[in-house]
Amino acid sequence: MNKKPLALAMMGSALFSPLSMADFVKGSHATLGVRNFYYNNDNRDGTAAPSKTEEWAQGFMLNYQSGFTDGTVGFGVDALGLLGIRLDSGDGRHVGSSMIPDDGKGAAEQWARLGATAKMRFAKTEMRYGTLTPKLPILVANDGRLLPQTFEGGQIVSNDFEHLTLTGGHIEHATGRGSSDRTGLAVAGGTQESNQFNFAGADYKITDALLAQYYYANLEDYYQQHFGGLVHDLKLGDFGSLKTDLRYFKTMADGANASAAGRSEGYRASGFTKDGNGKIDNDTWSLAFTWGIGAHALMAGYQQVSKDSNFVQLNQGGIPDKGASGSSVYLLTDRYIQNFTRAGERTGFAQYSYDFAALGVPGLKASAMYLSGTGIQTASGQDQKEWERDFSLDYVIQSGALKGVAMGWRNGASRSEASRDQDQNRLVVSYSLPLF
Repeated sequence: MNKKPLALAMMGSALFSPLSMADFVKGSHATLGVRNFYYNNDNRDGTAAPSKTEEWAQGFMLNYQSGFTDGTVGFGVDALGLLGIRLDSGDGRHVGSSMIPDDGKGAAEQWARLGATAKMRFAKTEMRYGTLTPKLPILVANDGRLLPQTFEGGQIVSNDFEHLTLTGGHIEHATGRGSSDRTGLAVAGGTQESNQFNFAGADYKITDALLAQYYYANLEDYYQQHFGGLVHDLKLGDFGSLKTDLRYFKTMADGANASAAGRSEGYRASGFTKDGNGKIDNDTWSLAFTWGIGAHALMAGYQQVSKDSNFVQLNQGGIPDKGASGSSVYLLTDRYIQNFTRAGERTGFAQYSYDFAALGVPGLKASAMYLSGTGIQTASGQDQKEWERDFSLDYVIQSGALKGVAMGWRNGASRSEASRDQDQNRLVVSYSLPLF
């Protein structure tokens, strides 16, 4: 007699007995996120057509999170349901799934995806496997359009040691912000998929004011990446506070990207590389200071990218599924239009933010940012320049029947010698409705 199925059944019965399920149900909650998004990106020069992307869509995001079963080891499950509905994207105004997927005839009328995540908790360690939306120095899920980018894999986070958080994981697939289909993993310019992204890291709080970080990531056949960071918050009494943020990335070729044969197969990076061969070899560092006093915050910083290749992190834009494009990187220069990560680029940037609660308008915030990059290396020039100017305005209704409704406007203008000039506007209205 095979006793294994019987043993598993008995274990499952014990774990999910009425007593163990009490905390599972009690700790559960669900929200329905509603997001209305208008996106307009106008290319101001260049010959590529069409010159303008203009799309409007409605999104729904159902997010369920269970509690954990009772006992030394707790189990739970989360679920994520995403639905996008096209409201408008006329002929000539839909370009490559910038926000809405392409159905072969143009902008899709609607698109959806479902994700589930199994989770387990032991002491202060939590393990998750399934749909993930990581926000780590070496991997940031993009949420800059109607629906968020998601990943599939496993992640473990431990807070069992005082002042220390340990993180590790393995990612196999991604689903782009403008797609319902999962793909493998790559970097910008890479046409071959990797299904092996492994990472580990530590966040250590040296003091209440000083945080030190180290992370390692490996995208098989593309790159290995080391990250080191320091964040310090200095209280200045009546003069507010000063935050210092130092970030350093070292990225090297791995596997197929390290060989000419592998790069010829498609395991290569886009943009300028030292020998024009697509090999990844990059050091990027940045330093920013933010002075906050009352309703005001002023940030100033500098970033430098080495000359042998662009800075890279996961980006599926070269994979045939157009909706797989669109990614975020853990840099303060990752803005609405550009991210200032080209080979050799040196960028100075400054941002001013204001909270209008100080003037009696709680919920209203605004910011303006300017970035200027020089020294860009391209095949056509060795010292090119670009700049970007961004405005943001956000308001959350504070009372009444519409309390909690958030409205935001994003406006960006970019002028570059290394890419097309662009003007961009985004209008977003969102609300999160607690279901239980």
